[in-house]
Amino acid sequence: MIKGRVHKYGANIDTDGIIPARYANLSDPYELGKHCMENIDVNFSKRVKLGDIIMATTNFGCGSSREIAPISIKGAGISCVIAKSFARIFFRNAINIGLPLIESKDAVDNTDNGNELEIDLSSGKIKNLTKDKIFTAIPYPDFVRELISAGGLIEYTRKRLKIGGK
Repeated sequence: MIKGRVHKYGANIDTDGIIPARYANLSDPYELGKHCMENIDVNFSKRVKLGDIIMATTNFGCGSSREIAPISIKGAGISCVIAKSFARIFFRNAINIGLPLIESKDAVDNTDNGNELEIDLSSGKIKNLTKDKIFTAIPYPDFVRELISAGGLIEYTRKRLKIGGK
């Protein structure tokens, strides 16, 4: 279960808007998180609390295939991104690091900045606690939920191969 406050943005948020290219030499997720969204919202990293949610309209994560974009979002403490649509390579990169992305037009259209949401990835239910409304998204298949729960593709693979001392 995911629960957090919404930080809502518009359409075509590209990877340079998510994490400026000048930070492409950083690899630490928490350092990247300090600069997440700063080209769009200079105070974003100061307002975000662990577990918060980014929401956007269409084509979130477009532009380059910069893998550090979803890493910076996760490093900032964001638990999930909800949008009407995502750039496909961004979607793949996010799932690979264990950052859940949810496509839901109804949730985006009926949620305001600052609303609090509760999300159940297994059922696809999105509850807007502020407005007392429920929306439904297509739930992830079991494999993808396991991958996200493990923390991403690398951790999922380690678990499956029993590598890493567990």
